[in-house]
Amino acid sequence: MIKLNFFSKTNNWSRRIAKVKKVSKLAMKEKSQMRFKKNIIYYLNIILTNDAEIKKLNLKYKKNNKTTDVLTFISEYKNDKKLTKYCDIYFSANMIENDSKKNKIDFYDHFAHVLVHSFLHINGYLHEKFKDFVKMQKTEINILSKMGIENPYLKNEK
Repeated sequence: MIKLNFFSKTNNWSRRIAKVKKVSKLAMKEKSQMRFKKNIIYYLNIILTNDAEIKKLNLKYKKNNKTTDVLTFISEYKNDKKLTKYCDIYFSANMIENDSKKNKIDFYDHFAHVLVHSFLHINGYLHEKFKDFVKMQKTEINILSKMGIENPYLKNEK
């Protein structure tokens, strides 16, 4: 079971909520490729915020004093042999907008990319080693392609 919840903490997102929900649900059509498992209960909180708040969270929990596009926090709870994952995923509208303008890509395509990236992290994908980075990148590209979104890594090379 996967339960998606949406929270907007700033005015930066108010006009974008409907489209963000649509993009998120489209991404979930590829849940098997993102390794979401049927025997795990997922509560995915999509928290839409701004640079100021995400920077505070990044400093407090990741010891990075800078803004970022997305932060993902995962807690797991096992009860009666059933695993539940509680995931808070914070997105900065400012950073996503700046990056999408800089790379000349659609705001929602970039949001989809960081969302898929975060979903992959929730399910064990890492990119510490180069081979893991390549595997994760290929999976992102494949999922985004199925969503009708061009390879975001090619856009960054232009």
